[in-house]
Amino acid sequence: MIWEWGLLFVAAFFAGALNSVAGGGSFLTLPALVLVGVPPVAANATGTLALLPGYIAGAWALRHEVKNLKHVSIKLLTITSVVGGVIGALLLLWTPSAVFDVLIPWLLLAATLLFILAPRLVSKRRSGPVGPVVTAAAILAVAVYGGYFNGGLGILLLAVFGVLGVGSLHVANCLKNVVSALLTAIAVIIYIAGGLIYWPQAIWMMVAGTLGGYVGARASRHVPVQYLRWGIIAIGLLMTAFFFMRYGV
Repeated sequence: MIWEWGLLFVAAFFAGALNSVAGGGSFLTLPALVLVGVPPVAANATGTLALLPGYIAGAWALRHEVKNLKHVSIKLLTITSVVGGVIGALLLLWTPSAVFDVLIPWLLLAATLLFILAPRLVSKRRSGPVGPVVTAAAILAVAVYGGYFNGGLGILLLAVFGVLGVGSLHVANCLKNVVSALLTAIAVIIYIAGGLIYWPQAIWMMVAGTLGGYVGARASRHVPVQYLRWGIIAIGLLMTAFFFMRYGV
């Protein structure tokens, strides 16, 4: 139906715009896909694929910031991101639909709370680095979460890099995009192998999300980030309430 494709386009467009500025795009893509009849597990996987180009573009745009990285190994980040993405994606693949239906509102609530707490989480930055074991464990844990459910991933990564001693927020943002792109790309490969992707919807939303990301990046100069954050939080709370009512949790 025309309204379904229109809903998916609008949701992906604004999801791309939100991700280019403050994150939170999955608050729109997941509910939109479920509303048009895509099963929740497949909706989560399809929405993740739809937003992948934005992660790759963000990582490429900030690639020069990696030169300022001193205390975190890119090789270590790459390995832990890929391994964590694989584990998270396999967990999603093996999660029964009935179980994921129950988990959705709780995952959305957790992601919304991350956005509410974001300023405090991101501001907690160490003055010095930590060891490679702690770094690997922290990134692996977040990558598993990201491979399973993408909501709030950016905030988690920024908070973790701050705690790990990445002093510059610009460098942390670059690393966030790199890790997000890596773990999402490997997770998407597993989603595809597992037959979770609804391809017509995914391609349509990728186009919309890319356009939205471009527009959002341009418009971000004129819209205060604080207003965007509260808008995202409001959407997250509404979608959480909707899924709690939908699945009777």
